[in-house]
Amino acid sequence: MALLEGLASIHPDIHTREYWEYCGKKELRFQKCGGCGAFRFPPLTGCRECGSTDVSWVAVAGRGRVFSYTVVHHPAIPEVREHVPYPVVVVEFDDAPGVRLISNVLDISYDEVEIGMELDLVWDEPSPGVVLPRFKKV
Repeated sequence: MALLEGLASIHPDIHTREYWEYCGKKELRFQKCGGCGAFRFPPLTGCRECGSTDVSWVAVAGRGRVFSYTVVHHPAIPEVREHVPYPVVVVEFDDAPGVRLISNVLDISYDEVEIGMELDLVWDEPSPGVVLPRFKKV
């Protein structure tokens, strides 16, 4: 799937900069609280659970499953018109409890996606320097 090929861009802020830097190295990492051990995503300055600002970035294996999904039928921009309909999934990870990441499943039809479907991480570079975590069905 060439979804967003040549069009993708990211605009990191103070909270997401490290996440995108790790993605650029093809490392999927999420914040983990040094106070209570809770994982969090999207990245934040403080923990939602205990308020601690002690944080580390922990690498995850990239194996996940579909928590939820939707199917895009109407293109948000003209450049993706040829790709609709396509699925947008919410992925959860066994090795990062509480983390849910919005992404895409590549190389399958939207009607093949199911809640609980096991997924493996693949890295996609739709534009030079833009590296996105995407997934494939196991």
